[in-house]
Amino acid sequence: MSKDFILPDIGEGIVECEIVEWLVKEGDTIKEDQPVVDVMTDKALVQIPAKEDGVVTKLYYAQGDIAKVHEPLFAIDSGAEEDVARTSSTGKSSAETSAVVSDTNATSASSTVTDFILPDIGEGIVECEIVEWLVKEGDVIEEDQPVVDVMTDKALVQIPAKEHGVVEKLYYAKGDIAKVHEPLFAIRVEGEASDVARDVARDVARTSSAGKPSSDTNTASSAGQTSAPQAARQGKAIASPAVRRRARELDIDISQVPGSGAKGRVLKEDVENFVAGGSTKAEATTSSQTSETAAKAATTTGGKRTEAIRGVKAAMAKAMTESVSTIPHFTYADEFDLTAVMALQKQLKERYKDEGIRITMMPFFIKAMSLALKEFPIMNSQVNADCTEITYFDDHNIGMAVDTKIGLLVPNVKQVQHKSIIDIANEVTRLTQAAREGRVAQEDMKGGTISISNIGVIGGTVATPIINKPEVAIVALGKVQELPRFDSHGNVVARKIMNVSWSGDHRVIDGGTIARFNKRWQEFLEDPTSMLVHMV
Repeated sequence: MSKDFILPDIGEGIVECEIVEWLVKEGDTIKEDQPVVDVMTDKALVQIPAKEDGVVTKLYYAQGDIAKVHEPLFAIDSGAEEDVARTSSTGKSSAETSAVVSDTNATSASSTVTDFILPDIGEGIVECEIVEWLVKEGDVIEEDQPVVDVMTDKALVQIPAKEHGVVEKLYYAKGDIAKVHEPLFAIRVEGEASDVARDVARDVARTSSAGKPSSDTNTASSAGQTSAPQAARQGKAIASPAVRRRARELDIDISQVPGSGAKGRVLKEDVENFVAGGSTKAEATTSSQTSETAAKAATTTGGKRTEAIRGVKAAMAKAMTESVSTIPHFTYADEFDLTAVMALQKQLKERYKDEGIRITMMPFFIKAMSLALKEFPIMNSQVNADCTEITYFDDHNIGMAVDTKIGLLVPNVKQVQHKSIIDIANEVTRLTQAAREGRVAQEDMKGGTISISNIGVIGGTVATPIINKPEVAIVALGKVQELPRFDSHGNVVARKIMNVSWSGDHRVIDGGTIARFNKRWQEFLEDPTSMLVHMV
């Protein structure tokens, strides 16, 4: 007998909500506490669960409708499952009855389809680009297994699964823009009971067909034996549990099946094609790619292509435009003699390499800058939008621009004032590696107070860097050159020379301030032993 589910109170003072998405449809069997619908109040997205087992007989609202609190939301028949079981057992053979009951149990046991909602992946981020799906529809996935790589305007982020189940549907294709707080993919959560029920149903079906001729099966087996491709790999195959189970059913050694999925993953169709003796998807893909390459080679003259600017590159374009249009920049340049500090860096590099610590010049630049910031706190400040207030920061969170495959990222080393050269070296190594892989944590990108851009690793001596707003200054390091200079006795000697180029916010920093600050930074680097007496 059907009865109405009444929409309960979902927040103090809330009297209505919008139907965002139904997670079930009319005729579906649902379980107690199973999510039924996502609704949007004026404060948050809320998921409404079922209060009891039953079958959904009526949905009273469509997507986008406004539902009222304390009014019927949907109708449920709590006795429908028993009726289905009784109807199924009337007028059927024992084998057919077993199969129907097994399928019914498999549906009702603990199998539910729910949407994975794209969570907050960074402060202020509302959308992201789908870079690559790491699974496909039908794949069995485990809790915490990576499902998809997405690109925000700050970094490449990997989204993991929250529970074990089967991927029912992928809502976006590669290159699409996904919205935060909206469904990313659907997952069917299946318990042990449903797996057992399906196995029983399969066994019943096999038993009922045991007396039939097996010429089709023999033909398929023979084809598989005579034309099976050679093994695509040595060792264990990459495949989901569902694909492995299918291979066992067909009595196939899965390690012999060439995989057409990512990183050689064996897909269900690869197993089917292997049994049929036909060309695999991987072979077909290779042939197709060869044809496409030949076609492109023949039509390269006069061509052009247009790409959307997205992700980190789009964020950089927006941030740089805003910076130069709202901050009056001015540039100051000077040259440093790094001969002494580079000798110390070389010595420490050899000393700590056996401990796995990679000491480059960057930790020295960062630590020396932190020591200079203690004397010039205005260089470690930020102003508000209309430049009526200035905030000084105790922590020296020094950013370093890293050129990566996804664009320019600026992670920062936190609280440099409390770190040693070794501590900073370890952080620089960690952040640089993460940035080049495009997987910098959001926390590492936030909270920077001043930035260093090292153009010298690529080339060039002088630059006019753009301030990383809302910071008030940025410096670009040029390449180190061995150049002739006069020593204190007038003799020409070879020295390690590097140019530095500052850009400052002229609303709060004047030329004298940045010149004096740069001079103090220079003194620490040109006489690295002087840093010792200033370290805490």
